[in-house]
Amino acid sequence: MSGLFSPGWVGSAAEEATDDLALLHALLGTEAALTRAQAAVGLAPPEAAAAVTRAASDATRFDARDLALRAREGGNPVIPLVADLTAAVPADAAPYVHRGATSQDILDTALMLVATRTLGPLLADLFRTERALARLASRHRDTVMPGRTLTQHAVPTTFGLKAAGWRSLVLDARDRLAGVRAALPVQLGGAAGTLAAFSAYGGGEPAVRGEEHEQGPPGALVAAFARELALVEPLLPWHTLRTPVADLASALAFTVGALGKAAVDVATLSRTEIGELSEGSGGGSSAMPHKANPVRATLIAAAARRAPALAATLLGSLAAEDERPAGAWHAEWEPLRDLLRLAGGAARHAAELAEGLRVHPEVMREHLGLTGGLIVSERLVATLSPLLGRARAKELVGEAARRTRAEGRTLAEVIGEMLGEILAEEPAPEGTDLSARAALAALCDPSSLSELTDPARYTGSAGTFTDRALERR
Repeated sequence: MSGLFSPGWVGSAAEEATDDLALLHALLGTEAALTRAQAAVGLAPPEAAAAVTRAASDATRFDARDLALRAREGGNPVIPLVADLTAAVPADAAPYVHRGATSQDILDTALMLVATRTLGPLLADLFRTERALARLASRHRDTVMPGRTLTQHAVPTTFGLKAAGWRSLVLDARDRLAGVRAALPVQLGGAAGTLAAFSAYGGGEPAVRGEEHEQGPPGALVAAFARELALVEPLLPWHTLRTPVADLASALAFTVGALGKAAVDVATLSRTEIGELSEGSGGGSSAMPHKANPVRATLIAAAARRAPALAATLLGSLAAEDERPAGAWHAEWEPLRDLLRLAGGAARHAAELAEGLRVHPEVMREHLGLTGGLIVSERLVATLSPLLGRARAKELVGEAARRTRAEGRTLAEVIGEMLGEILAEEPAPEGTDLSARAALAALCDPSSLSELTDPARYTGSAGTFTDRALERR
């Protein structure tokens, strides 16, 4: 594959770790490790293990395209690969190639190897991303900007809190992926998950312990196999117990979605008519020389739209019948590789995006004034409720908002007039709290109203939340 339609991951570490040569290398490495593990527990001569390892060491000796075409006959590429590997070793080592294993043992284990190799650079890119976001959050802890809900200005927030939130998602993704990577297991069960063939080839009888029967050499074989590949020894063969794949799929999809949240925010805030953010080096247009498109954000967002469907296919394969299903296992291979590539590519773009992101505080501050102060109407209701009652305060501020929009004035000007009208009522309405009238009179002062309607003075606990988020490591 040239990656012509895949700018999201082409040229990334994830592409290199998941291309056909890498898959072939993992399959061959798994076969060699199995023979070495058998030699370690006395089920194969060391000379055979050495011969298989030598033959499997150079993946370029094997034709991936030819293997793919021949895989049509048996339904998976391991079958023709075993034939070619067997032909590549000396005659006395040939009987020990793939001995006792089934195709799923090799392919599942190889995919776990590919996953762990892909997740290494992916996690490194997440580290770069969270470090860059931490710097942005710290630098812009008190940079006030409009908070938006349902596309409209809501109340003020800070860019520091927004960046800290993005970072929190990245750390969530890191923790999930690191946990999954540390638990990726080998697969070894033989034809139906019993390891029976390994005892048969070894010629030994089961060792008896009480009422239980434990295989002697096979019992140690899985552990030796796991050590050879630096993967985890599973409790049971997992031919149709697909927890490792489901966990990996879920963590990868979460990662892409978490990065997608930051990406869609950046894309939105870099719109021409908003311009609060911009990518460090935007992409060009084939027709419009003036454009600087948010390309990295776009490619991450594209990955975030594809990842859930790929994960759904992998989670759907949990319902796998018998000891090897017809179709559920086979349906996993391509979506898993695609998901690894999407996540790896998205992480690379996210690191570059975060490291180069440009923040425009002056534009954010300008936008806070677009509604003439209405962005802090919530604060006015909260301030006036103890003085006028909540219902009347909401009604008053609602009318002030209507007049502010209709008359093109500021909320401070309008609400000041309206409060003045209330105070001008003579005599004071029966039951009026005189201390409340005094407080209303104080609010009518232009400097008080200016402070009360200043968006920068209504960010709540944004700074505290940002500090708390940045304590997380």
